[in-house]
Amino acid sequence: MGRTLAFNHSSARDKALVLFWRKGYQATTLDDLLQAMQISRSSFYASFTDKRSLFLDCLDLFAQRTQDLLRRARSEMPPIDALQRFLERNVIGVRGAQASWGCMLVSTVLEMADVDDELSAHASAHLSAMQAAFEESLIDAHCEPAHAAELAALLMLVNEGVRVASRRKLSVAQQLAPIETTFRLLRSAIA
Repeated sequence: MGRTLAFNHSSARDKALVLFWRKGYQATTLDDLLQAMQISRSSFYASFTDKRSLFLDCLDLFAQRTQDLLRRARSEMPPIDALQRFLERNVIGVRGAQASWGCMLVSTVLEMADVDDELSAHASAHLSAMQAAFEESLIDAHCEPAHAAELAALLMLVNEGVRVASRRKLSVAQQLAPIETTFRLLRSAIA
């Protein structure tokens, strides 16, 4: 009979996600993970297989939580307002040190480009899914589908730029100004 695990799997994975988000894949060592997750090496391998598998799981979880933020905003307000709230939340909704970590997906694409095509493509696929959600929101706001695709691509570039700019530790006002400008132009383009 196998030994039962003496730790909370979800909590340990959440701790790993935070560590990967803050440090990136390559800079995070197995010892870093074991210490952050507060588990033994044998429990790590029994539960998470290896560092790479855990990282992919964390990328998926990060993407799911990001999509959930947009879905929640969409359930509370009109589509364009929801998109703006989603982007602004990345600036004003994240507190403490996490505010300067950017986006784990964007950071992974940047870190793993020309290093590990599979990890980069995995993160990129999640960003593409987010862009599709932007497009769907724009169509729901009565934007023509072809125009919605163009504007969603623009919003994704703004989203990625905001996430990278957060690492520059700009003031909240400096980060919000381009978002406000983008949505002012977006609203006039749809009207």
